[in-house]
Amino acid sequence: MKCGIVMPYPSARDAVEFAAIAEEHGWDGFFVWESVWGIDAWVSLGAAAVRTETIQRGTMLSPLSRMRPWMVASEYVTLDQLSGGRAILVVGLGAADTGFAEFGEETNMKVRAELMDEALDIITGLFDGQPFEYVGKHHKVESTQFFPPPNPINQTIWVVGLLGSNRSMSRVVKFQGLLPSVRDGNGKLNSTDVMRITTSWLRERHQEMTARRRRKKCGSGRMQALLGGWNRCGRSRMNQVGVICSRSGSSKDRPPSPCRV
Repeated sequence: MKCGIVMPYPSARDAVEFAAIAEEHGWDGFFVWESVWGIDAWVSLGAAAVRTETIQRGTMLSPLSRMRPWMVASEYVTLDQLSGGRAILVVGLGAADTGFAEFGEETNMKVRAELMDEALDIITGLFDGQPFEYVGKHHKVESTQFFPPPNPINQTIWVVGLLGSNRSMSRVVKFQGLLPSVRDGNGKLNSTDVMRITTSWLRERHQEMTARRRRKKCGSGRMQALLGGWNRCGRSRMNQVGVICSRSGSSKDRPPSPCRV
């Protein structure tokens, strides 16, 4: 098991200092909140990157619906270079009651989901190399070859998945990590329950894909690799962020790593 720490409201200097302290005391990950307005998460993480050597770092989380995907891709690549491949991009819909309406951002959940899907397409498309072009409902990118970043890029993207939502959970299997989200108001689900529900969904999904014998890019072989890694996690602790299971590195075929909490 690997463990990370989340700082919701750090000053820039505090983020740098705490990242160094966390690394010194054996923590594996350091994350900061990306707010609508306030201390810039990517600048803080970049400064922390040059003060540390091993700890991974990233946002917790980046609501892509209110961001320009090409800017997020640029910020991630910059952090990835500064940290020597230790960057993590954590994405989700975000909490609309944290200033979205006040700053004129989209609050409709369906539209925000569409924007996030398109943003992920654009970010990974830019990461995969140029020239790149994209046409979606909300975003359009004409063929571009502007300043392509050096390849390979260490792509580590974790995505929030709402348990019980096929669309939301189907999104996460394309990427390297999962933050399970539970639509439950009684607060009775612990980390073991979340892990059980998550692995059950993955197993059912794998069986469906195997039965259809459709070996797509994120097909049954890769699903089995994901499921195997998550099954090895066993019991895990639940903190304010929730259970995070991830696969490390840029290779899409690399076996899953243990649970991260």
